[in-house]
Amino acid sequence: MSYRGGRGSGQPELDFDQLMARARTGMGRLARRLGGGGVGLLVIGFIAVIVVIWAATGFYTISPGENAVLRLFGNAQDIPVEQEGLHWWWPGPVGQRNVVQVTETRRMQLGFRGAGGGPIAPVGGEALMISGDLNIIDVRMVVQYNIKSLVDFLFRVDDPGDQVRGIPRGEPDGRTLKDASEAALRLVVGQRSIGEVLAEQRIDIQAATRAKLQEILDSYGTGINVVSVELQNVQAPDQVRDAFDDVLRARQDKQTVINQARSFENQIVPEARGAASQKLRAAEAFKQARIERATGEAQQFSKILTEYKKSPDVTRQRLYLEAMEEILPGISKILVSPETESIVILGGKEGLTPLPIGPRP
Repeated sequence: MSYRGGRGSGQPELDFDQLMARARTGMGRLARRLGGGGVGLLVIGFIAVIVVIWAATGFYTISPGENAVLRLFGNAQDIPVEQEGLHWWWPGPVGQRNVVQVTETRRMQLGFRGAGGGPIAPVGGEALMISGDLNIIDVRMVVQYNIKSLVDFLFRVDDPGDQVRGIPRGEPDGRTLKDASEAALRLVVGQRSIGEVLAEQRIDIQAATRAKLQEILDSYGTGINVVSVELQNVQAPDQVRDAFDDVLRARQDKQTVINQARSFENQIVPEARGAASQKLRAAEAFKQARIERATGEAQQFSKILTEYKKSPDVTRQRLYLEAMEEILPGISKILVSPETESIVILGGKEGLTPLPIGPRP
């Protein structure tokens, strides 16, 4: 009993020629011992044993995360077996089965080769591409994927395989996946400038590349689900890397200066606006005070004018005295009125103190 190698295969294959030769030898020995009468019974028993052994080879198991595609005379069943445990299907050559791990996340490196912390070997033919502003750029990418349709994955695409990655012929995650990934990445990078690819839009480029790659793989019917696309090392070619690094540093310095200027603006502008608002409020208050004061003085003048019209002499005299009181505060004054024949003593706090006087001699 021997086993056929290859990924997704664990089905035993019987060497019937060798088995029949051994059976004929054993039957000859038993026939000579038992005589002619027991030969027919012996043949029937031998055939029954062969059938049991052949039927027993149809048992197989499905482990967690695995699916099985069953084939009968070469025709694949549309619905794969997903239930875990022990199953039976027709043994070969009548039936075949392919048991494959479908939930495992697999990786494909584009633009470089390296694993397990070892040295990374760049692959220039895959990594070098032209950006939208006609600059050459070195882009390295890792594609993570799993299987979403096992029937499509096994039988829809005839892929030549990839010996470097250990992908056998017939499964689409060989050359098909690599070429589709390279085409999707080149298309996305070719629509953007080198500055956007190097620093500004890495996340957008990853999302756009994943969407485009999934679209290509679905159009081929590969049955592959792209889990993620990760840009690893995006840089200019070695020949001009120093110049591009200087440009990137200059852009970073520019952005730093812009951020500092914006921070200064955010600090100064509110202070200036606050000072201007304070001055405006002070001016409004001064304006309102002057208006109120002018209004009060106008009302006061109107009242005085009204009283003046009623008795001009008395009002004129009172205004004159009040004005003298304001002009000469704190000084005692004596006013002699010949008409009224009286003396008026004028002081700062005492106010007006009229004193009668006698007739002049």
